[in-house]
Amino acid sequence: MDWVRRRAGSLLGLGLVGGMVWTTVVTLSMPGWYAPGEDCARKVGAVDAVARTSWFPPSASCVSGDEVRQYMSTTRSVVLSVVGVLLLVLIATGLILTVRRLTGEPGPIRTGDNLQRRRRSHLLFGALDTAVAFAFVTFLNAFAIVFGGLPGAILFILTALVGLSAFGTMLDRHMGPLPSSALESRRRGTVAGLATFGIVFAATAVSGQLPFFRFWAVPLAAIAYAAIAAAQWSRATRPAELATD
Repeated sequence: MDWVRRRAGSLLGLGLVGGMVWTTVVTLSMPGWYAPGEDCARKVGAVDAVARTSWFPPSASCVSGDEVRQYMSTTRSVVLSVVGVLLLVLIATGLILTVRRLTGEPGPIRTGDNLQRRRRSHLLFGALDTAVAFAFVTFLNAFAIVFGGLPGAILFILTALVGLSAFGTMLDRHMGPLPSSALESRRRGTVAGLATFGIVFAATAVSGQLPFFRFWAVPLAAIAYAAIAAAQWSRATRPAELATD
């Protein structure tokens, strides 16, 4: 159980990636949203048919008059249903274990010198790294919605939140405030990742451009991360400054 707890992030990541693949396979197993009637006519020979689809259990049929023809086979529907349940269990388990790590043992305190240089590196390179990461998030946003529909959009949000939190934790461990423990890095990284995504999501919603992020989300994410990291540095160094007064 300890090994599973230590690998909580890997389990969650595996479940989320598997979920994205699952939504893509389900989408490709259904009539396309752009021309469902043509897909029904080509695959099952139903002319002027109306497509009826369901995400869970995954199923698709073509209705032409009083005739109903199965677009997705029963075998594929059963297999995708079983895989979907297993992925949900994996995601839920990984998410619970990951959240519990935020209240675990703090671990040893790391210290260092030349904090001003470390802070500048964190704000500059952390912002640049976040911009690169958010460029991938923007691409994933379009891919997940186009090929995954509503379930893909939900998985995208969860994947982006988890991924940015993990990325923020990694940046904090390498360039974040000191002295600090591993638990403090995880918490700061999680806050930075969640807040950065929240700012971009809110700005996209206010501009009326949901559900797709635009390319201006990339520099906005970098600026937001730098501002959040600067606030975390100020909060982390203030007790030390007070202690030396």
